[in-house]
Amino acid sequence: MRNLVALLAGLIFGLGLVVSDMINPARVLGFLDLFGGKWDPTLAFVMIGAVAVMAIAWPIARSKPAPVFGGDMPGPASSLIDSRLVGGAAIFGLGWGLVGLCPGPALAGLLVGGTSVWVFIAAMLAGMGVLNMVKSG
Repeated sequence: MRNLVALLAGLIFGLGLVVSDMINPARVLGFLDLFGGKWDPTLAFVMIGAVAVMAIAWPIARSKPAPVFGGDMPGPASSLIDSRLVGGAAIFGLGWGLVGLCPGPALAGLLVGGTSVWVFIAAMLAGMGVLNMVKSG
């Protein structure tokens, strides 16, 4: 049941990305273009909506003795700021700023995003493979 709920949540998230047009790299690049005269605030509204939902959901989740569908309630993220965190954030930000995609919207746009999305996914998988080789080697 837990996996089914996770699948449903992922599908709803992906549908939200498609409906809000966040699978369109031009939307993200437009949001990042603060001083170019073509700023697009759409992504800000999507973020505000997500923060509002989570501002309601987390207090409700914390008031429960256990998760509804089993497992453990996630604890706070690590407060450690190290080179892996900074480096990963920098690589993510550079990629996001260069092509206007990140993993969620890219996966949601696989069927409608065109060749650039497939190239992004291939590069992302290659990067994950390199990381695994570096970690294990």
